[in-house]
Amino acid sequence: MDYLRQKMISCSSSFETFKIPCLFTLASILVVTFFIIRKQRSKTAALNLPPGPWKLPIIGNIHQMVGDQPHRRLRNLAGKYGPDVMSLQLGELSYIVISTPEAAKLVMKTHDLAFASRPYILGPDTLYYGCKEIGFAPYGEHWRQLRKICTLELFSAKRVQSFRHIREEEVSNLVASLTRSADAGEPVNLTQMLFKLSSTVTSRAAFGEVQELNDAFQIVVNNISDAFAGFKISDLYPSFKLLPTLTGYRAKLYKLRKATDSVLEEIIGEHRSRRREGRKDDGEKEDLVDVLLNLQGKEDLGIPITMEVIKAVTLEIFLAGIESSSTVLEWTMSELVKNPRVLQKAQEEVRKMLGDGRKIVDEASLHQLAYSDMVISEVLRLHPPIPLLVPRESREKVELNGYDVPINTKVIVNAWAISRDPRHWVEPEKFYPERFLDCSTDYKGNDFQFIPFGAGRRICPGISFGMAVVKLTLANLLYHFHWELPSETKQEGINMTESFGTSLRRKNALRLIVIPVDAA
Repeated sequence: MDYLRQKMISCSSSFETFKIPCLFTLASILVVTFFIIRKQRSKTAALNLPPGPWKLPIIGNIHQMVGDQPHRRLRNLAGKYGPDVMSLQLGELSYIVISTPEAAKLVMKTHDLAFASRPYILGPDTLYYGCKEIGFAPYGEHWRQLRKICTLELFSAKRVQSFRHIREEEVSNLVASLTRSADAGEPVNLTQMLFKLSSTVTSRAAFGEVQELNDAFQIVVNNISDAFAGFKISDLYPSFKLLPTLTGYRAKLYKLRKATDSVLEEIIGEHRSRRREGRKDDGEKEDLVDVLLNLQGKEDLGIPITMEVIKAVTLEIFLAGIESSSTVLEWTMSELVKNPRVLQKAQEEVRKMLGDGRKIVDEASLHQLAYSDMVISEVLRLHPPIPLLVPRESREKVELNGYDVPINTKVIVNAWAISRDPRHWVEPEKFYPERFLDCSTDYKGNDFQFIPFGAGRRICPGISFGMAVVKLTLANLLYHFHWELPSETKQEGINMTESFGTSLRRKNALRLIVIPVDAA
């Protein structure tokens, strides 16, 4: 394990974020790109394309995407050029940007099948063994069968419920850790503690009792966040095949995949050894790797469940599970301490409904906490974990709102902008959980003004898994503790600056004063 950790740390120290091209790389692709774009324009000259900002030669609209907040930049551009459907040219690639619920419904429901595929992106393709997982896999038989496996096996209601003991044990450990930290009287790094909780719950569900791998995989998460963040020059100029090599991006991805692969091989190898020796867990204690290994021998699945498929799916589950739940919890606590009225109301509900003296709030009690559910919904509205949903790609020519969308056009759905649309939300910038009182709108893909996890065929298949962690953790944080800002933060105000990566996290760690209820 020390060897694996050293490989991860080596990756971490050398990994850089590649977002916007530098001048020498632009110069090197100038001639090739000129002819490619001229050819593309001749093909689309007769089409009625959606409106969009003026495009510069060679780079298109890349200059308008410079910065760390692309979801905000795209909302501002859409407000000026096309609130429903807007065209962008990023390098060689043609994009449309969807920024309203009406247009999102057209893409993810009316024409869902036409927009069901994914574009080629070098980072996921490299790290997920040729996109053999679910989230980035192109539309086809492989994706359809994996989606079915997710629905019926990996994230079924029964499977998610089977991990209840893991969630309750790890949340209990978090409560104990916070209680010990409170004795010191110093602010706790809640960001770090929530990440550790999500990491441990997800690793136990996915891999079993493999605690010693958590530190190594935490480094993986940070590195992959860098690898996937933003728009990469190598993806925007796919005709220039040497570009990933010239920039060093390909080498860095391979280094990261090699380190990741070592950890996954050890995890799966341990599971196989256990099965050979007759130490296979019963169904109630099966982890997700066990489920995938069980499926490997079946011949009626339509696709082979190879080792690469198992590794790709396992890695994606781990990364998505950690990122989504820890990010939502981090923003939830940030908004609560920023809004004391809401914090007090949520605490009063959980303590009134559940009474005094509980060591832990268990999952059987969560259905009573209606206001906590509203708080979570409001956090998801203001801070969707993935503000720009994973890009889609058109499989055929489609007409949207009277505009032509050619085949192979990339589609960005700005879920962050949609959930702040003033035509659908009163005072959209305000944190106000009561807006969900007596409201049927939910985050499960049925209401296109609120799609933090996507919608249609490509909706996130693990919503129930991640939200189970969020709800249980929040209930216990509210029940057992009072929360305050450190004195210096009270004077300056809590910093809510975002950091755009694989998820929309806080830029700065959330540090709070924690006071056990019994000690108050």
